[in-house]
Amino acid sequence: MGIMKCSREWAMPNSNTFSIKHIEMFINRHKRKGLSIDPFANVNKIACVTNDLDPSMETDYNLDALDFLRLWDDNSISCVLFDPPYSPRQVSEVYKRFNMTVNMETTQSSFWSIMKDEIARIVEPNGVALCFGWNSGGIGKKRGFSMEEVMLIAHGGSHNDTICTAEYKLPTLFNKLGKIGT
Repeated sequence: MGIMKCSREWAMPNSNTFSIKHIEMFINRHKRKGLSIDPFANVNKIACVTNDLDPSMETDYNLDALDFLRLWDDNSISCVLFDPPYSPRQVSEVYKRFNMTVNMETTQSSFWSIMKDEIARIVEPNGVALCFGWNSGGIGKKRGFSMEEVMLIAHGGSHNDTICTAEYKLPTLFNKLGKIGT
């Protein structure tokens, strides 16, 4: 593990996260060759395979993000762009808009943990997970990832910063029994 790079930039807020210049540069700096996916693509076409719950978006799939992540084989993805709704309120708004059930399962932290477990399963060794949100939790060390860069995008005023993390999957990790695996 090297030295983690930290930086802070300023940009106007934009609901289309990837259209922010510094975030686009962050993605280009870390995106790997090979298969990349975006479970919350919206209008973005950065990843090889895109998904968005909204059927009006011109994405490859229109599935719930967890169902989309479960489509992929273990260690088959080189880069995941993970830009989910940033709060339980935003999840609730999106799900209600599509007449989907909003309950404790969809608004608690375990909702994100299950998705992060799937990302850890599908990202190949030395692959990258690029996460965007209001916290720097990322996929996490306990899932076998090493945080290499954190970039804060300050939006000024009462707007929350967008926090971008780049984590690389370690080639070996400890499994739940504490044994080293590949």
